Formats: sequence, C-alpha cells, structure tokens
Amino acid sequence: MKSPFPGMDPYIESCGLWEDFHHSLISEIKNALARIAPERYFVRSAERSYHVLVESEGKAKQPFVPDVKVTTPSRGMKSKTKSSGTMVAELATPVEPVILRAFLAETHRETFVEIYEDDPDLRLVTTIEVLSPSNKRPGTEGWEQYQSKRQSALLGGVHLIEIDLLRGGRRPPMLDPWPDCPYTLLLGRANRYHRCQVWRAYFDRSLPVIPVPLTEPDADISLDLQPLVDTIYELSRYGNAIDYRKSLKPPLSAEETKWLKGQLRQRQKQT
Repeated sequence: MKSPFPGMDPYIESCGLWEDFHHSLISEIKNALARIAPERYFVRSAERSYHVLVESEGKAKQPFVPDVKVTTPSRGMKSKTKSSGTMVAELATPVEPVILRAFLAETHRETFVEIYEDDPDLRLVTTIEVLSPSNKRPGTEGWEQYQSKRQSALLGGVHLIEIDLLRGGRRPPMLDPWPDCPYTLLLGRANRYHRCQVWRAYFDRSLPVIPVPLTEPDADISLDLQPLVDTIYELSRYGNAIDYRKSLKPPLSAEETKWLKGQLRQRQKQT
C-alpha cells in the first residue's frame, strides 16, 4: 500500500514511527549512494549517542506506589484491646504516600551517513544528516551535539547535507530566514558555508532530487529521496499502522485536509 502523500508523509512523524523510519532512511541513503559513488569513495554509516531524560522526551511515566503499607505503633496511633487481650495498632488519621518521579535517562542513538575518499589517505568528504526531533529541540544535548557537528562540518572543509523531514521543532539557526515550507533539504558545500543551498520540500509533491558533492574535479552524484521514502513506507507497512482520520500536530489547513480526504478516497478505489 502506498502513502496518500506523494512527498513526505507527515503521519510518520506524529504516529510514533519516526525512529524506525529514520533508521531505515539512513540505510537506504547509504546503499543508494554506495551503488553510484566512484570506486575510490567509501560510503559508511556512523553513530553518535547521548543521554536524554525520559521526561524531556514527553514519554509517559507511571509513578511507583507500593501496594502494601506497613504500619507500626507510633505517636498519633490509638490502641485497642480485642476480647482475646491482643493489642492492635490503629491509625487515627490515614497517611497518604508522597509521589516522587524517578530520575530516568535513556541512551539515544542517531545514525548518519559519511562519504570518505581513499586517495591517498582516507579523508571525510561529505556528511549526510537526517534530523531527529532532539536535533530540533533547543537546550537539549541532542541539539547541542548536532550544532557542534554542524559548525565543524561547515567550517572544516566537509560538505554537509541536512535533510529535515520533520514539521515539528525548531530548525537550525541561519543568518537568513528559512523558506515557508514543511520540509527542507540543505547543502553546504565545503568552504562555502556562507552560501548554503536549500530546497523546499512538501508532502503533496515528490521530494526534490539533490546533488551530493564529492572532491573536485569529480562531479556531484544525485540523491533521489522519494523512491527511498516510498520503499520504506511499503516494506514497513506503515499504511496498516496509521489512522489518517486523526488530526496532526500542527494540524493541516482546511484546504490540505480536503486534499487529503480526496487522496484517501482515491487510494480506497485502487485497493
């Protein structure tokens, strides 16, 4: 089953499927570029990790409350004697437990793609990032780590490709305003960070094909994201897990909602 969205499906982000999608997209990008890169280039996937507070990720936590209470005689307790002569402690006023939230953290791992040139020594040429929600949440470790890498790439003679297929969160800082569109694809060529190219991307049309630069004088190779996204959607059977009747956050406009209903009707006729 195909997605009703010809471009990026925003429901992948809102239905808890992003982590699976991100992992799959990195793998698809790596394989697609490895097939067409010249022989002296190596395409690799890499990973960074950091700890995130469970609370900061907005995940539900259940407070731990013991279901067995042990009471002992103390001040404020009355005692009474049963007919058998046994003393029994009894609370004058019930004491409720205090609820405290546990300090929980989990390791968050993000994968990305790197292209190396082996001539004569192994050298990083291009890094390709697919942004995660934590990369777009200022003040978090995910934001700080990505900003550090972003600056290092743009200033360090490495080509940077930044794929943002998330509607939520804050985009990385730029001197100029970002275009008004749900998604963006950015290319910052080595030593030309002051002139980054940005492609607009949408959910109602195919994602643009973008160039992937190598070392001069080698020509750019191309990255066509749309077939990769479509393949992941179908193989992962996202269509069986997504309820397109639910509203999105942020919600679609009235015109976009009407368009989606038409797409769903069309898809239903084809099944």
